[in-house]
Amino acid sequence: MVPRLEEKAPAGGPSPDRSDDILHPGAGGPKVNVVAISATACWDKGMKSVDRRVWFLVVPRTSMTNIAGPWEVFGHANDLLGREAYRLEAFGPSAPTISTRFGLCLAGLRPLPARVSSPPDLVIVAGASPLDPLPDDHAPLVPWLRRHRGRIRTIVSICTGAFTLAAAGVLEGRRATTHWMYLDALRARYPGVKVVDEGVYVHDRGVWTSAGVTAGIDLALALVEQHHGHALAARVAKRMVLFLRRTGQQAQFSTPLGAEDPKDSPLTKLSAYVLGHLDEVISVEDLAGRIGMSPRTLSRWCRKNLGESPAQLVRRLRLDEARRQLEETSRPLKEVAARAGLGDQSTLWRVFMHDLGVTPAEYRKRFAAAGG
Repeated sequence: MVPRLEEKAPAGGPSPDRSDDILHPGAGGPKVNVVAISATACWDKGMKSVDRRVWFLVVPRTSMTNIAGPWEVFGHANDLLGREAYRLEAFGPSAPTISTRFGLCLAGLRPLPARVSSPPDLVIVAGASPLDPLPDDHAPLVPWLRRHRGRIRTIVSICTGAFTLAAAGVLEGRRATTHWMYLDALRARYPGVKVVDEGVYVHDRGVWTSAGVTAGIDLALALVEQHHGHALAARVAKRMVLFLRRTGQQAQFSTPLGAEDPKDSPLTKLSAYVLGHLDEVISVEDLAGRIGMSPRTLSRWCRKNLGESPAQLVRRLRLDEARRQLEETSRPLKEVAARAGLGDQSTLWRVFMHDLGVTPAEYRKRFAAAGG
């Protein structure tokens, strides 16, 4: 059952917890509409038997997208299959109701069960705090996961939910990722975790971790593809009007390199040099000489500050230039490839398919400016 819209304006001073301030403003403050949705999926009782039981572990102040994105993916998969392939349930230490990051309420949560007679097939930690120590209303997830993880076939974290998995020992010795803003923090706090910045999600021996927020949708689509094949995952993506179903090898975000760096920073100098010599062969020695470093020092600097090698930096800048040309010009693909320093049209095609999951022609069709 979906609770009705409520207006709340209780008396009393504001809570020190930011999420409580959203729900319970101080006396005399504005009334706040609290929208609550049911956290229990309803399906046609005539549907066939369940393939997988999926438990979402939800804590206060998480992003609603961390929950709703993957939930929608599995829900659409059920609709397209015509049966309840995924039985979706939501649990949390603050059940039955929480406020998400921007005040939208989620109701219908079930308390975390102390005993689990029949473990779920899939558990998803739908975001959690990256703070150390964990907030009191997030911390109960850690002992629960420690106790039950051995009986759960697949464990997933969305965004900073990776910190909870790491605290529970789930990520020890495994490759994992999280939101790009917290990669260094996860790496420093849990040296036994092989923290990587290789894409929007990472899978290692039954444990999946995703990058920030919407990457949870990509991860859920990958799970649907693993369980039911590429055709169904593609149909789900089409239903959700997703232009790209990004692979686990795509960069988490893309911004013009050096756009926010001082003019004399190494990154700005490197970017300026590469962009001015795209149609030339660029060596590590060339780059190192531009900023007064040895090739070895430059490689270390790039790994530490950019998370990539000098060669990967050059390749990424070439790709960014090719994207810009496809968006802003009507040049033939052969010319775009040459101007970006990517060689010929076949190389351009391979780079776009590997990094973006789409052909150059499809990219232009979707993103070209009108009249370009």
